[in-house]
Amino acid sequence: MTDDLQSARFPCVPVDAGHYESFYLKAADPRRPRGAWIRYTVLKRPGLPPRGSLWCTVWTAGGPPRADKVTLEAGELSTTPEDLIRIGPGRLAHGSATGSTGGAAWELDFAGATPAFPYLPRRWMYGTPVPRTKAVSLHPLATFRGQVTVGEDTLTIDGWPGMVGHNWGTEHAERWIWLHGAGFPDAPDAWFDATIGRIRLGRLTLPWIANGGLLLDGRLHRLGGPTAIRSTSVQEQPTRCVFGLHGGGGVAVRGEVAAPEQMAVAWRYSDPGGGEHLTANCSVASLTLTVQVGAGLERVLHLPAGAAYELGAREQPQGIPIQPFPDP
Repeated sequence: MTDDLQSARFPCVPVDAGHYESFYLKAADPRRPRGAWIRYTVLKRPGLPPRGSLWCTVWTAGGPPRADKVTLEAGELSTTPEDLIRIGPGRLAHGSATGSTGGAAWELDFAGATPAFPYLPRRWMYGTPVPRTKAVSLHPLATFRGQVTVGEDTLTIDGWPGMVGHNWGTEHAERWIWLHGAGFPDAPDAWFDATIGRIRLGRLTLPWIANGGLLLDGRLHRLGGPTAIRSTSVQEQPTRCVFGLHGGGGVAVRGEVAAPEQMAVAWRYSDPGGGEHLTANCSVASLTLTVQVGAGLERVLHLPAGAAYELGAREQPQGIPIQPFPDP
């Protein structure tokens, strides 16, 4: 199942169709607000060839994020059996990520011991028109080593936890949230990874639908799904989110993720058919989870730094300047 979900989709998209795709990785120090968020993306307008972009954001302890991006021509975009994606000087392979935007550069190795996690709970959902966004966490928990540089800031990464993901589709959700946490001091083998979205059908915007997972004490708990809409709760702001998710076996997760606004970065995400979303991300946020399984005692997991919180919306995130890079 995971082999076809990790493969790039853009080479097979019809000429008259729109498409977007992203391979992304995040590596962060779980104790201090230091980390990197890197994306290899494809945007294809209907009737035009796909173009690739490289995005890089770096957080150094105590300072605001530094970011850079470059978009290249269609001829500099490819995929091979050895590489998940290649965009000009950027290459994401099985176990390594390299690239350069002109103002940023990275060279990383990573290893993941946990299986890939498909966010959607049923295989057939990856072949249906709705949801229009499909996603899989290729490595929900990976260990990274290497360096990332933006401008004069160089980040040395030595065994930090993180993740590698892949998403694609014809249209972004009307509103979405991505959450990820790994490196919990009291549960170093645990990970939490979830996407929560509101999709638009005609004039109707559906309630929040969550799809995620929590690995704790060697047991994987699937969270959310279409049948759990009524039990999913979300109170979101650009730099803070309080949420509640439920899953099978009586598992319930309450959580809060937060970061100061000066530690968030905001980008323009173009929709293939026109229009755009504005996305705020902090990959060095704090995260607290309160977990209960059945009638068992509650367990609290706290991550002082290194959690990812992303909010995609139509409106500009208040207090967070938009990066000066177009998404063509």
